[in-house]
Amino acid sequence: MKTKNKLITAILLSTGAAAGTALINKYIKMTATAKNLLEEPRSLCYKWRLGNIHYTKTGSGKPLLFIHDLDYVSNGTEWETLIPYLKDQYTIYTIDLLGFGCSEKPNLTYTNFLYVQLINDFVKSEIGRRTNVIASGSSSSIITMACAYNPDLFEQLMFINPENFSSCAQIPGKYAKIYKLILDAPIIGTLLYHIASSRENIEQQFRQRYFYNPYSVKPLYIDKYYESAHLGQSPKAVYSSVLCQYTKCNISRSLEKINNSIYILGGETEPGIRETIREYTLCNPAVESSVIPSTKHLPQMEKPEEVSSFVKMFFN
Repeated sequence: MKTKNKLITAILLSTGAAAGTALINKYIKMTATAKNLLEEPRSLCYKWRLGNIHYTKTGSGKPLLFIHDLDYVSNGTEWETLIPYLKDQYTIYTIDLLGFGCSEKPNLTYTNFLYVQLINDFVKSEIGRRTNVIASGSSSSIITMACAYNPDLFEQLMFINPENFSSCAQIPGKYAKIYKLILDAPIIGTLLYHIASSRENIEQQFRQRYFYNPYSVKPLYIDKYYESAHLGQSPKAVYSSVLCQYTKCNISRSLEKINNSIYILGGETEPGIRETIREYTLCNPAVESSVIPSTKHLPQMEKPEEVSSFVKMFFN
């Protein structure tokens, strides 16, 4: 009888804890998205086969596609401070990749090839002609592979702080499936995701990793990334996919055969950027590069005017 009572008590406590955690998760999501900072009156929707893709179209001139980084909090607002310097020369498309920002976030495993298909389909459907591309961080590997598969869709490519080859080539480890299973769990996985995507952690990312000068970080940037990380059906799905290395791909052979012009723009204090540039140049001697002084991972946000001058020089 005592054993039975203990079992019932344990079940009730577990049920209560689960219900309490679920309420906490719901509260975090509601408060994170309450400000509607990412609402864009001129936003457009590309109805892709795996979900609706949010994007914007601004300016006039040759098409220029901006693709944000693959950090789980990333989104198209990464380019907001840069666009005003370029919209008179280019028709600028900014896209929230599937699983990011205001695009749909279905509960699936996100891979490099999934994004390669998305970008190629988007260029064919929404742009309809060869386009120049600027890709940030880890998304540079997506564009490298997309261009290798369909070089006729792209003209010139610019990578801002791309990943080095060893990082690109990582594969899911032997515990990746187990870890992803935990993160995909509806209650505990969501709680773990909310801890990782807390406003405090995002602010720390901006001040320590994204920006060279932490005093240049505006609270609005943090709020927008915080909101982006909590929008949609299953925002944690892309987080678990990125964390478990499913979005990685060995790009060295594809980079070798690309004939499109490639320019790498690095933040002066981005860890290992000069070694990464050297890797890319040895793989493809046609790669050109420059470094923006006093910047880190997101020079397009921290020093947009300087970045715009390199963009105009390269794409013209």
